[in-house]
Amino acid sequence: MTTHMNLDEVNSKGLKKVWSVAEFAKRYRLDRGEEARLLKLLGPFASQQELLMNASRAPRFR
Repeated sequence: MTTHMNLDEVNSKGLKKVWSVAEFAKRYRLDRGEEARLLKLLGPFASQQELLMNASRAPRFR
């Protein structure tokens, strides 16, 4: 089933940016374990907001 979308309505609401979990992990320097956890939790693609809220990174101390 398809529906007609009004372009003005889409522009006013804004679109969510969807990321590949692998690309997100690479960009934010997450380790393999955290990448696997995100893949299991969210699947191969997720919105930027979901990824940022669920990702955790080990602190880097000097």
